[in-house]
Amino acid sequence: MKSNVSDLWKKEDWLAVWIGFIVIAIACVAQLTGAFDFAAAKFSTWHLWENVAEKKSLAAQFNGDFFIKLARTFLVLALLFTAGVKLQGGKIKEFLPAFLCLFVLAVLVRLISAEFTLNRYLEWAFWALIVGLLISNTVGVPAWLKPAIKTEFYIKTGLVIMGFSVLFSNIAKFGLYGLGIAWIVTPLVILFMWWFGTKVLKMDNKPLVITVASATSVCGTSAAIATGAAAGAKKDDLGIAISISIIFTILMMVFEPMIIKATGMTQLMGGALIGGTVDSTGAVVLAGNALGPEAEQAAVLVKSIQNILIGFIAFFVALFFATRVNKTEGSKVGAGEIWHRFPKFIIGFFVASLVASFIILPLTSGAEVKAINGVLDQYKNWAFVLAFTSIGLDTNFKEIGRRMQGGKVLWLYIVGQLFNIALTFFAVWFLLSGAVFDIPVLDLYK
Repeated sequence: MKSNVSDLWKKEDWLAVWIGFIVIAIACVAQLTGAFDFAAAKFSTWHLWENVAEKKSLAAQFNGDFFIKLARTFLVLALLFTAGVKLQGGKIKEFLPAFLCLFVLAVLVRLISAEFTLNRYLEWAFWALIVGLLISNTVGVPAWLKPAIKTEFYIKTGLVIMGFSVLFSNIAKFGLYGLGIAWIVTPLVILFMWWFGTKVLKMDNKPLVITVASATSVCGTSAAIATGAAAGAKKDDLGIAISISIIFTILMMVFEPMIIKATGMTQLMGGALIGGTVDSTGAVVLAGNALGPEAEQAAVLVKSIQNILIGFIAFFVALFFATRVNKTEGSKVGAGEIWHRFPKFIIGFFVASLVASFIILPLTSGAEVKAINGVLDQYKNWAFVLAFTSIGLDTNFKEIGRRMQGGKVLWLYIVGQLFNIALTFFAVWFLLSGAVFDIPVLDLYK
C-alpha cells in the first residue's frame, strides 16, 4: 500500500483533520474578534417538574436563540461532512437527507441526556447507544439512512477538535505529584490488562483488549474512542468497551467516595484516587465533590493530567499494531507502511493541542482560551453524539453477545480495574500521605 498526495483531500483520516482545524480556526476568530457568533446549540439541564429550584423546564429552553444555534450547528456540520463525503467519492443526494435524519436523532439524544437526573448519573454516550440500538434491534435501520452512518469520520473529527482543550500547562498545576499518579500508573495498567487479556484470558480480539484497557486506565469514552480508532477496533467492539466502562463508572462514582470516607482517607488523597480510577471526567467531578472541595480539585487535576496521555497512547497503540499485531508472517513493515497505516487524526490531535498551549494561550489569556474551548466543546460533543448514535444503529444484540467472548471482556475490565485501583492507591499513598514526600498545599490547585 502506498500513500499519495491525493490522500490529503480524498482519505477520511486527513479530511477529519482538515474539518477539525476549520472548526477550531473559525471558533478562534469568532471568539477573539467578537465579529460573529459561532456557538453551537446546547441543551441546558432541565427537569421534568418546572417547580424544582434552579432547574429549567424543557419548554423554557426552546426560544429563538436556541433554534438559531441549532440551525447553525446543523449547517456547519452538514456542510463540512457533506464536503468530506463528496471528496471521498460519496453522493450528496444520498448523504444529506440521511445526515438530516441522523442529526434529528442526535438532537433527541442530547435532549434526553440533559434531563437533570439522567445527566447526573449517565453519560450522553450511553443514551446515544441506547437510541441507536433501539432502532436497529426493533424496526431496523432503513437503507436510505445508512449513507450517514460514518462512525469513524465523526469520531476522528471530534478527537481533532478535542485536542485544542488538552493544554500541556495542566502538568505544572500539580507537578510531579500528578505525573506520578497519572503518567506512571496508567501505562502499567494498560500493559497488565494487555497481558491478562491476551495471555491469561486468551482473547483473540486484540483491538477490543487494548480499547477496554485504555478505557479502564485513562478516561473511559474519550480514551476508548482514540485507542479504538488507532487499533482498528470495530464499531461493536467500541460499543462494548464504552458500555462496560459507563456501567462501572456509575457504580464507582457512587460507592468509591463512601469507601474513601469510611477509611478516613484525607480529601487530598481521596480526590487523587478518584481522579486516577474513575473513568469519566464528569463522574470524577461528582465523586470528588462528594468528599469535599479539596478532593474535587485534586480529582479534576489528576484526571486532567491523565487526559493528556490520550494522544500519546493512541500514537503508540497505532505504532504497535502496525509493526507487531497486524504484521503478516515473514513480512517487513517499513517506515512507509507505518505511515500509511498510522491514523492521521492523532497528528491533528497533537497539532491542535500544541497550537492551544504554545500559540493561542501565550498570545491571549487563559480566559479567552477557556471561552474558545467552551464553543469547541459543543462541536466535539455533537460529533461524538453522531458517532455513538451511528454505532448503535450499526449494532445488534446478537453480535454484542458473540463479542463478549463468554464473559471474558467483563473479566478483563473487572480484574484490570482492581489492579488499577490498587496501583493508584499505592501511588497516592507514596506521593500524598506525607510518609515519603511533603504534602502539597492547597495553593497548587488554585
